[in-house]
Amino acid sequence: MFEKLRKGFAQFGPGLLYAGAAVGVSHLVQSTRAGADFGFSLIWVVVIMNIIKYPIFEIGPRYAAATGQTLLDGYLKIGRWAVLLYAIMSIATMFIIMAAITLVTSGLLHQLTGFGADIKLLGLILLASSSVILVVGRYSMLDRFMKMIIITLAFCTMIALLFAVIEPMETQPEFLQSFSFSDRSHILFLVALIGWMPAPVDIVIWHSVWSVSKNKERGSRMSLSMALRDFKVGYWGTTFLAVAFLSLGAFMMYGTGNKPSTSAVGFAEQLVQLYTYHIGQWAFPFIALAAFTTMFSTLLTCLDAFPRTLRKSTKLLIPMLDDKRKHQQLYRFWIVFTVVGTAVVLFYFGHDMGDMVDFATTISFVLAPILAFLNYKAMNHASIESAFKQPAWLSKFGLVSITILAMISILFLIY
Repeated sequence: MFEKLRKGFAQFGPGLLYAGAAVGVSHLVQSTRAGADFGFSLIWVVVIMNIIKYPIFEIGPRYAAATGQTLLDGYLKIGRWAVLLYAIMSIATMFIIMAAITLVTSGLLHQLTGFGADIKLLGLILLASSSVILVVGRYSMLDRFMKMIIITLAFCTMIALLFAVIEPMETQPEFLQSFSFSDRSHILFLVALIGWMPAPVDIVIWHSVWSVSKNKERGSRMSLSMALRDFKVGYWGTTFLAVAFLSLGAFMMYGTGNKPSTSAVGFAEQLVQLYTYHIGQWAFPFIALAAFTTMFSTLLTCLDAFPRTLRKSTKLLIPMLDDKRKHQQLYRFWIVFTVVGTAVVLFYFGHDMGDMVDFATTISFVLAPILAFLNYKAMNHASIESAFKQPAWLSKFGLVSITILAMISILFLIY
């Protein structure tokens, strides 16, 4: 029986890598801040955005199962300009995104170890160690590592939330505030929350790349039903965790006068206290480790995803580099490029965690409709067998979702 469960669990992979990338800044930071600042006022936003974005995110595993290729191969069928556009957008945004993730992870590492080094220096250490893990361990290590982390965090979060529901913090009327569409700061936070809820749209392309890597590891292509099952576990699981983190913030911080800190170290301390307040200080090392490993998993998956997709883009744009001997060299080049660029942003602009996170998530939100439309075009290309395409209702829902995201982005830019 246990052997059967082990083999069944081994089939899962890209969906949990998705979860590892998603359950990071958007959940630990933004969802918790939403609950702490506005109580349950924005829970409908979290739920609705996950529903709206479902058909957009589902394309990643579906395309890989249908073709055995990545979405970037699909971009090439649209035109070389689509691949080039993706590469430019990735390079333009990845440093600020990686810096925001690194800053939060550094704060949690400081909270876990008490190590007194500068938070930015800790970030550099984390980036370097992550690079080594990815270059040496490659996909298989990342795959196994992620499964343990996601299960651990989900278990700890459910325990903390149960205690918070039983005994919530006392609120004071003067600290209670509701979300207002007439308040500019509230609108800006809402856009930042939506930006990475449940994750940046880039992750759809990453998912297809991870799926192809999983297929190579397995020696066979994952069936469409298995790929979608793997995706749904990761997608709806992270949706549930987003609601859980928002609820923790609402039960433990909303109306108490205890505002989320804008510093990485201060926020990390508050986050761990959300868990240990009811469970007890004895749980501190376990909770701090779970929170840190969750953010570290996000750092790992994103540091893997940007170089992996840029390597693929490079090969598609410059066919002479599509050589097995250059395969790993290209990956290492893009990892070093990503780490150096991230370090520059971290040291020169990483003064305020809250501002950096909001900026990174807002950029992702504004660019999301462009990537979502390219993914839709790739999935509906004439070369895709009709049996593998999205059902008509889901495809139409996807167009509605893209239209909604585009309209909100335009309104935000005008605002």
